[in-house]
Amino acid sequence: MAQEFTTSYLKDSTELFRYYKRLADRAMAQAPDEALLTSPDPESNSIAIIVKHLAGNMRSRWTDFLTSDGEKPGRNRDSEFEAPPKTRMEMAMLWESGWKLLFDALAPLTEADLTRTIHVRGEAYSVMQAINRNLGHTAYHVGQIVYLAKHFTGSKWNMLTVPRGKSTEFNAKMASGEKSPSEKSPSEKS
Repeated sequence: MAQEFTTSYLKDSTELFRYYKRLADRAMAQAPDEALLTSPDPESNSIAIIVKHLAGNMRSRWTDFLTSDGEKPGRNRDSEFEAPPKTRMEMAMLWESGWKLLFDALAPLTEADLTRTIHVRGEAYSVMQAINRNLGHTAYHVGQIVYLAKHFTGSKWNMLTVPRGKSTEFNAKMASGEKSPSEKSPSEKS
């Protein structure tokens, strides 16, 4: 993931969130509609369930980020793993609303805010710790989304990152200044 060189924690973490959102967006765009609601087994989650959970987590964590506990009283986490959104559009609305809250909460933060104390489930965290915690949680679930989308898309899958057996070619392209696949928009893909 090539990006502008920065020593700003906030710029870097925001760009990492954007990177993981792009990966999941591109993975879900490739998955057939029925795959969004399919889980590999009864104990696993579908893409739609993972999206519902991430959206619920983001709504709870990023609403009033600096001023209220990150586990909101109205959140029912267990229900996030039941009754998935039924359509791609319903899923996309949940997904985008969660990301909007996240990016809107990050945007006004300054480096001075990083040492402020916030709470999640009554536990104290620095703002930096809370961002790191949520970034790890988000990356974990984005990996699940990508894995499931690739599994259910099968041979029609278009790689999101470095294709297998193409590392040398990829590294040469990156050294020449070409964008990596994860940075390109769908219209730039071949």
